[in-house]
Amino acid sequence: MTAAGPFGRALCAMITPFTPAGALDLDGAQSLADRLVSGGGCEGLVLNGTTGESPTTTDAEKSALVRAVSEAVGDRASVLAGVGSADTRHTVELARAAERAGADGLLVVTPYYSRPPQDAVEAHFRRVADAVGVPLMLYDIPGRTGTRIEVETMLRLAGHPRIRAVKDCAYDLLAAATVLARTDLAYYSGSEELNLPLYAVGGAGYVSTVANCAPRAMRAVLDAYDAGDTAGAALAHRRTVPLITLAMASGLPGTVTAKGLLGALGLPAGPVREPLRPAGRETVDGLLKAYEELTGLRQPAM
Repeated sequence: MTAAGPFGRALCAMITPFTPAGALDLDGAQSLADRLVSGGGCEGLVLNGTTGESPTTTDAEKSALVRAVSEAVGDRASVLAGVGSADTRHTVELARAAERAGADGLLVVTPYYSRPPQDAVEAHFRRVADAVGVPLMLYDIPGRTGTRIEVETMLRLAGHPRIRAVKDCAYDLLAAATVLARTDLAYYSGSEELNLPLYAVGGAGYVSTVANCAPRAMRAVLDAYDAGDTAGAALAHRRTVPLITLAMASGLPGTVTAKGLLGALGLPAGPVREPLRPAGRETVDGLLKAYEELTGLRQPAM
């Protein structure tokens, strides 16, 4: 049995539903959050991340979303709030606001665009961790930020009492295994194709965009592995690959594909905000086909 991480195992990087006019849809967010937790088996929801369109939501919208979703799920699931930005001072402000709104933890990405050196990256995370009373999940995604959290930096940060976890999108299993061997940090896969490989070497679970649409199928991989059925886990993992490929490796952002599929299934989603553009009909049809093949259903499956 693999020990669950501090926020559970099966986490969804939740989209931010908008109304047809593009306003924040709090009723839709509460409905989707409840569905993901009660029917989908999600043990945690990560709000205001990249999938949640954090670059185009206001600080007030971010706080309102955390408050609404926290009220909807109560203590049935962990609620984490993305608070990362390129500005340390602003990140601290967002972190404190998310804590006040009810977040159980914070997702903090490496400062992007300015590409700070490792001592500055470490100082940034420590400033945020020192400013709040809830645990942090560090977000290592150099493909978007331009800067890695290097292994030695991760090892030093692991000593901070509120730095508890990592969302790993660095595509470096050796680095992840090195940190896992030398610290108590909980590693969550942020790349669906690596959910099972990372879990098998001691990862805590995943933070998944595809889980917005097929949370049960994503969780089934971990459930089989935890039951000792490694062959079944591998089979369940392989069955998710076609949907993962279309949703996450088609050249479109995961937000676009997830919202396209959710909308086609009649679930809360709404449009994406510019500069993103909605998925085309051909893309949505392909996603629906892969979804039906994975779940065996034409209706929303949890």
